[in-house]
Amino acid sequence: MVSLSTVWENGAKKDERQRNKRGVDMVDKAELDAQYEETRLIIEELLEDGSDPDALYAIEHHFSADNFALLEKAAVEAFKLGYEVTDAEELEIETGETLMCCDVISESALNAELIDAQVEQLMKLAEKMGINYDGWGTYFEDPDAEYDDEDGDDIDPEDRVH
Repeated sequence: MVSLSTVWENGAKKDERQRNKRGVDMVDKAELDAQYEETRLIIEELLEDGSDPDALYAIEHHFSADNFALLEKAAVEAFKLGYEVTDAEELEIETGETLMCCDVISESALNAELIDAQVEQLMKLAEKMGINYDGWGTYFEDPDAEYDDEDGDDIDPEDRVH
């Protein structure tokens, strides 16, 4: 015989697991929350360093995979969602393993909620495709700059945040 309290406890645990998913298909709530926190830290650091709060930023979301075909499929899907996607590159990580990587790029204001929505969308896509979502980064935007370089050719790699 199963007691009513056992049924309730099991149901409560199931509800808690569902809440931990936060309504996000297949994305772990803790990972998503960590990304949200990282977003706020990146924005805070940029603004503290004097980056232009009104500029549009190239937001570079990072994908990686040990399987090129999976990365390519994810890149195609990201493109269909309206993102610009860079060519895949090989990256050797600390363990000696080689990963294929690409950036999925959007243009956005430094608005945490807008970036959070992109992060969530791309984390879902990465999970669905069986690849890694490795966070995002952007570049310092000088509020006093007199140039408008859409290709980013004048950007010093040291100015990149994250």
